[in-house]
Amino acid sequence: MTGTGPTGPETPTGPDTPTSHQNPTLRLHAPAPGWSIEADVVVVGSGVAGLTAALRCAAAGRRTVVVTKARLDDGSTRWAQGGVAAALGEGDTPEQHLTDTLVAGAGLCDEDAVRTLVTEGPDAVRRLIATGARFDTAPGTDEIALGREGGHHRRRIAHAGGDATGAEISRALVDAVRAQGLRTIENALVLDLLTDADGRTAGVTLHVMGEGQHDGVGAVHAPAVVLATGGMGQVFSATTNPAVSTGDGVALALRAGAEISDLEFVQFHPTVLYLGPDAEGQQPLISEAVRGEGAHLVDADGVRFMVGQHELAELAPRDIVAKAILRHAQERGTEHMYLDARHFGAQMWEQRFPTILAACRAHGNDPVTEPIPVAPAAHHASGGVRTDLYGRTTVPGLYACGEVACTGVHGANRLASNSLLEGLVFAERIADDITSAPAGRPGPAIEPAAAPVPLLAPEARITIQRIMTAGAGVLRSATSLAEAATALARLQRAAAEAATGPDGTTGTTPPPADRPKPAEPGVEAWEVTNLLLVARVLVSGAMRREETRGCHWREDHADRDDSHWQRHFLVTHRPPHTLHIRTTDTAAFPATTAAPAPETEPTQ
Repeated sequence: MTGTGPTGPETPTGPDTPTSHQNPTLRLHAPAPGWSIEADVVVVGSGVAGLTAALRCAAAGRRTVVVTKARLDDGSTRWAQGGVAAALGEGDTPEQHLTDTLVAGAGLCDEDAVRTLVTEGPDAVRRLIATGARFDTAPGTDEIALGREGGHHRRRIAHAGGDATGAEISRALVDAVRAQGLRTIENALVLDLLTDADGRTAGVTLHVMGEGQHDGVGAVHAPAVVLATGGMGQVFSATTNPAVSTGDGVALALRAGAEISDLEFVQFHPTVLYLGPDAEGQQPLISEAVRGEGAHLVDADGVRFMVGQHELAELAPRDIVAKAILRHAQERGTEHMYLDARHFGAQMWEQRFPTILAACRAHGNDPVTEPIPVAPAAHHASGGVRTDLYGRTTVPGLYACGEVACTGVHGANRLASNSLLEGLVFAERIADDITSAPAGRPGPAIEPAAAPVPLLAPEARITIQRIMTAGAGVLRSATSLAEAATALARLQRAAAEAATGPDGTTGTTPPPADRPKPAEPGVEAWEVTNLLLVARVLVSGAMRREETRGCHWREDHADRDDSHWQRHFLVTHRPPHTLHIRTTDTAAFPATTAAPAPETEPTQ
């Protein structure tokens, strides 16, 4: 296509331009690996997506190594409250689930990906049950008890422990991994992808924190790498994501030359326990299932402000509810609304939502006797590393699934409880693709020609979060996004200047006394450097998308514009610090196997 964007005119490229996996790769500034191991498959992440892929690869006889940033059971999956959406109930069908998903995705879902999700989903859930997951059942029966959440016209949400679905799924999968004796490396931050001379995946570098069989920076050599690293919620000040969700997988993929898409579509969960205007870090989530069971959103006067705004009222898709909460709060000069479920009574709260009840009481609120103060907070990334229907990225041998991936399922706004299902379905597909071919050996890893990526000091983390919350949060505008882009670029320049000696190279001579010292390699510096990269991509996409669609809300472009923007941005990262963005012709994704070069002028 030909058009204009905030970074300059788009110009079509010729047929001889290189594919993205031929791009020069970048790596973080880090020590050389001091140890290495060999494997057939490396799975990075231990949530529902990562462990499902690992178990299936191992069952097919592949030497599989699971690398996880914290403990095996400490990822985002265990925090999931609502459940798994699938057409399991009487009268429900995959077609109905597909329709609800497409509506929530606001015109940007890949329909083939959604159809894959909803048709393969029910059996994937049954296989999860066979693995050992125990879902809640209807009283006196063996039938799975199904709840309802926003955007769903049917009860199709399977839950466990009332509101502890993620914890139960994590328990079952971790138990299965340990029973099978899979090799795991815990407390390990994966740094970068290794590639061979042909641009194919050759493994990963990683840093192991603390005691164990390995310590410090090492490498796992393998011809297949599965990214299942979760989200990037820590790029904002307030989020439902755990502290480990720093966008590491997206940043790794960008440095390796992979394409990223739809990162501007960050879903802000509408009902997060409001802890005050200065609250930062992970915030307690009030599951959508609470509204699914009949809780009402009200203002301080008890008025149900969602009635009349959408046919589903409080159960409208999340972007609609989040916007309504903020709009009504602004009108009333406050920063939060209330979720009223006092009519549930103590017994229902204790049996159906024990985790939420305990979290509220721990923060001084008793939902049995008083409404819960709620406000939106960053929750789920609808975009990520672009994949096809088998989880293949634009880098051969590199796969992605779960929240780190952009499969096309979520479009501009994820339908509630589709995320755990997406992790299940596409992890199985990745494993099937890997194991359908004979096991190979990775080629020798080569060192990238570009200088290492300079690191930010750990204290920049709070600065990035506040920049993003102010400029690219639920409400966005050209002005706020431009201010965010300028501030992020300033951080990038400062890091580059601190790391560059007078001769323009890194680390060759000591910096002058008046220049800041470069950040030392370490977990906190690597994490904040990853956050800066994903923040820059998010802001670049949000600046270009001059419309309001799904969970992307532009105050200065309040309407959805299908004629110009019912399409995707595909972003790549080029040395030294340049983002290139091209635009698809339609809402359909091109194939991942031959991605053309960017059509746009670079975005710095």
